[in-house]
Amino acid sequence: MATNDLKDVVREKYGQAASLVQKGRTSCCGTASSVANCCDPITSNLYDDAQAGEVPEDALKASLGCGNPTALAELKSGEIVLDLGSGGGIDVILSARRVGPTGKAYGLDMTDEMLALAQENKRKSGLTNVEFLRGEIENIPLPSDSVDVIISNCVINLSGDKDRVLKEAFRVLKPGGRVAVSDVVVRGEVPEAIRKNMELWVGCIAGALSETDYRAKLAAAGFGGIEIEVTRVYGVDEAATFLAGQGLDVDAAAKEVDGKIVSAFIRAIKPAACCGPSCCR
Repeated sequence: MATNDLKDVVREKYGQAASLVQKGRTSCCGTASSVANCCDPITSNLYDDAQAGEVPEDALKASLGCGNPTALAELKSGEIVLDLGSGGGIDVILSARRVGPTGKAYGLDMTDEMLALAQENKRKSGLTNVEFLRGEIENIPLPSDSVDVIISNCVINLSGDKDRVLKEAFRVLKPGGRVAVSDVVVRGEVPEAIRKNMELWVGCIAGALSETDYRAKLAAAGFGGIEIEVTRVYGVDEAATFLAGQGLDVDAAAKEVDGKIVSAFIRAIKPAACCGPSCCR
């Protein structure tokens, strides 16, 4: 499927998820996640009670991530943070609280419904160091060398042009800036039927890179200090949950992906100074 078609599918599904929250409804997961076919076990139990208490309830309900980048990114006071695919704004709001009034947290999203929900959650939070931007993660609407930290939560895997996303992330980061994202990663071979299933792509699975490919793409974009830390491993029972209703032989498919789909925290650094043509981008 073409990249533009993929974007349309993602925009539609995540728009539906935002609308569900805005209407005060929840899904079987207690969030909007089933609308985007990214239900438990991927999106469950990502934020502790203390963090949940720091954000408006609708920001938590609209969370469709696979990790908790704000808990692992080691944000510092005064830093400028950009969340790629910010959705309802939960990670932006948490980041804004971490960096304090001298810092700033941007959220970037292409879905109008999610942006509207995020703006309302910003209002409820009372924070003044938050700004939500409309745009695509393949074309970040910020100047070069303007951001200290880029976070993202189960969004880069949804892009049909991940190389472009990572090059754009490299461009907007300041020298010495860092990527600290949560994403779904594949370890080993995954059946082609799962790879090609668009609903599973929107649900955070089929578009996932292997650990080797993720490292290679980050390096090609110019990053160093690349680390991938597995935070969750999905076994056969979890696999059966997120494969259900996709027109597959669930039992057979779940066994084939048992332990091969994981959530991971990915770190990388933009070199602090140019070291040659390969990093002068």
